[in-house]
Amino acid sequence: MRAVISVIGKDRPGILAFAANECARRSINIEDVTQKVLEDMFTMIMIVTVPDDPEEYHAFVTELEAAGEEQALKIHVMHEDIFNAMHRI
Repeated sequence: MRAVISVIGKDRPGILAFAANECARRSINIEDVTQKVLEDMFTMIMIVTVPDDPEEYHAFVTELEAAGEEQALKIHVMHEDIFNAMHRI
């Protein structure tokens, strides 16, 4: 299954590396990524492969969002099924 990860924070070196390392530590494959600096704000969207097991997925989301807070980043993970359902209305 896949998910969409968004990362937003004040621009500084290493944000992409941080997010990629957090995914790699959990064996999450990054399929696609786009990033942009808007004035002094870093923005990134990643498409990743996530665990099929709901408990593993929930643990990944919780840990990644908490790790982002420690780095002064807002990280949001949305399962692809929810993302797709929101855009079918």
